[in-house]
Amino acid sequence: MKKIHSYYEIHIKGLVQGVGFRPFIYRCAEQHELTGWVENRNHGVVIKVNAQYREVENFIELIKKNAPLASSIKDISIVPSSKETFNSFQILNSKDQSDDVTEISPDIAICSDCLEDMKMQPRRINYPFTNCTNCGPRFSIIKDLPYDRANTTMQPYTMCGECRAEYENIHDRRFHAQPVSCNFCGPQYELYHHGRLIKDIYKIVREIKKLLYRGSILAVKGIGGFHLMCDATNASTVHKLRRLKDRDNKPFAVMFSDFEVLEHYAYVSEEEKARLLSWKRPVVLLKEKKELNPEVNDGIKSIGAMLPYMPLHFVLFEEIDLPAVVLTSANPSDQPIVKDNKQALEKLSSVADAFLLYDREIYNRSDDSVVQTIDGKPQLIRRSRGYVPSPIELEMDVSNVLATGAELKNTFAIGKGKQAILSQHIGDLKNFETYDFYMDTIERFLRLFRISPEIIVSDMHPDYLSTKFARSYTGKSNRKNTAGDQPRPKWLQVQHHHAHIASCMAEQNLSGDIIGVALDGTGYGDDGKIWGGEFFICDFNKYRRYAHLEYIPMPGGDKAVHSPWRMALSYLYRAFGEDLNLSELEFLKNKSTEDVKLITAMIRKKLNSPLTSSTGRLFDAVSALLNLCTENCYEAEAPMKLEAIVEDDIKDYYSFALDKNIISFIPAIREIVKDLKAGTEKKWISTKFHNTVCMAVMNVCKNIRKTEKLNKVVLSGGTFQNRYLTSFMIDLLKQNQFEVYTNNLVPPNDGGISLGQLAIAAQQLK
Repeated sequence: MKKIHSYYEIHIKGLVQGVGFRPFIYRCAEQHELTGWVENRNHGVVIKVNAQYREVENFIELIKKNAPLASSIKDISIVPSSKETFNSFQILNSKDQSDDVTEISPDIAICSDCLEDMKMQPRRINYPFTNCTNCGPRFSIIKDLPYDRANTTMQPYTMCGECRAEYENIHDRRFHAQPVSCNFCGPQYELYHHGRLIKDIYKIVREIKKLLYRGSILAVKGIGGFHLMCDATNASTVHKLRRLKDRDNKPFAVMFSDFEVLEHYAYVSEEEKARLLSWKRPVVLLKEKKELNPEVNDGIKSIGAMLPYMPLHFVLFEEIDLPAVVLTSANPSDQPIVKDNKQALEKLSSVADAFLLYDREIYNRSDDSVVQTIDGKPQLIRRSRGYVPSPIELEMDVSNVLATGAELKNTFAIGKGKQAILSQHIGDLKNFETYDFYMDTIERFLRLFRISPEIIVSDMHPDYLSTKFARSYTGKSNRKNTAGDQPRPKWLQVQHHHAHIASCMAEQNLSGDIIGVALDGTGYGDDGKIWGGEFFICDFNKYRRYAHLEYIPMPGGDKAVHSPWRMALSYLYRAFGEDLNLSELEFLKNKSTEDVKLITAMIRKKLNSPLTSSTGRLFDAVSALLNLCTENCYEAEAPMKLEAIVEDDIKDYYSFALDKNIISFIPAIREIVKDLKAGTEKKWISTKFHNTVCMAVMNVCKNIRKTEKLNKVVLSGGTFQNRYLTSFMIDLLKQNQFEVYTNNLVPPNDGGISLGQLAIAAQQLK
């Protein structure tokens, strides 16, 4: 009996462009002997086939089962279609038909097949731009959709005959790989050193080897921007890099030659190994096993480790006999990572001894992503290369919302249907260069993803540049997009800590009232004070501040953030008044009597000492009391050094007070001073203090459960980057039968604020 075929269109949405999806579909169609076509469109991939419905279902199962590693299928739909004559299965040219867009692939680490080609394929031996449909640059080179070579920074490079043959051969791994190239037709590296220009890759690598052994610092152009590279085992060179980069004590990221070498220096769990070896290749924060070099991480006892992800990295480690190199973002102080050759030569000449450049443009800059593991799950510290611009899938419609993010660790977010698309890490909006990068990237995302914002949402802080951007944006005259003139967007302001909690609720798809615990350094409160130790009862539409840390003066305002010893004095004054003999305290030995008297007088007279409920300032105070860090050389140095001496097997804790839903750690401060005078080991004091904070949080959550009948606890805010604190708090809450949720897809720090803003705006103005 003759089979009756029908015509169907299959619509696939998700990360399905730039990852070898169309040739994969072609091969699946061949396997099932189907005729028809496949094409890229803005909203995804469309397939049309002439087949029985059961054959279409089997075809889709094969697609789901064997999809390319870097792809991510979010939705597949089948719709009947009109009759069309097919003689075979074809890949059609891409179409740009609507304001719907597909996902754009992040940059992908080089695959094992391409590494093999770099050893075996004559025209790609050691070629540092080798890639295929399964790997290579994506987001960093894309200018517009659809993702075709003409819309990327590869457009100036004409493929040689052999590359063109690969590009056009449906059975080749490089079929329609937009950045495909080789030694004869693609981008090339050049090394500049003391007026010399070296172009041959073999000579370049040998010269870099000499420079690294000699203790030189190199500026190296990567996927999303420049890095500064040096021998990670050379203490004097790393120290020089610190001095020239004005880096002070902040730990450097380190790239190890391979996983086996890395394991020699750090403890690695299975989850951490999976992250290190993933195609995203982030920096992973690991517990130190053997010290690589004290200059690398300043005794923090953890190390930011990553593995090679560019072809160049593998070429270098084949030649240099070093276990690891420092590979840190090349950016002048507080400015974005440098991405252009000319800018690198101008801005990095005082730091770098040599420059390794290539001639392809980086269109979208991005820093390395940073991740750690807590409670067996990933926690992003910085979401950038390898993750952006992959969207966060939500259960709410966030269309046409632009969330401008926070002031520090800024990211912004745009809404497209039920997807939140976060920007790469922008940085701290403190200067023109970063703000210019911020504004430029917003415009690029709006154009790339075909969005004309109807709602702009920002923080409540009136002085944040992200808030000022929202104000100016909504004040502009009518803006134009593909739909024509649009009215001015509405402007909504969201409380900082509500946004923290909402970021976790959104990614975890929570709804209804929950207990929100927001612990961080700084956030503008409803009462005009500086919040940072907050307990909310909230959903997306509303929040109620149930409890908070006791208000403590910040002598000198922002100066107290940079000088933890000021916060220590403030807590001591609250605990002991004028009765404390300050001369007995080690942390004040290097402070002048005049400075101590001045700060004490400011606290007593309430001069330039705004009140704060910040958990970050509490950790600063205790770190300073223990004389671990009295001056912050970088953000969160004091809490990091306090966490570094924690001992997991200590379960004791100090006293605290909870009165009228205000949590006071003054009893703990008094007991800490007593322990210091008694000569108690600092590791005991630090661990007991961490445990005390966890016990206080649990007690407040119990009170809320009792009075409000709520059992879901959401933990968010920068303090939850503290692995020991967060792990112990999760365990404690779970032991007491709470459901506990933390950020996994976006950072708990201010880098995740934009997602919370986006979700709140979408729900409140729905």
